[in-house]
Amino acid sequence: MAYKIDPSKCIGCHTCMGVCPVAAISMAADGKCVIDQSKCISCGTCASICPVGAIAHE
Repeated sequence: MAYKIDPSKCIGCHTCMGVCPVAAISMAADGKCVIDQSKCISCGTCASICPVGAIAHE
């Protein structure tokens, strides 16, 4: 099950980047976060820590 960040909800706090165990989350040019699906292991850690609920199952 893949996770995706909704850019309209992401506030660019980058909290998810710090908790991802496989470094699958990076900052996009607009300052918001994106998930590299080829690296994501679908653990859900990022979704559980996001303060605005911007990360959900795809």
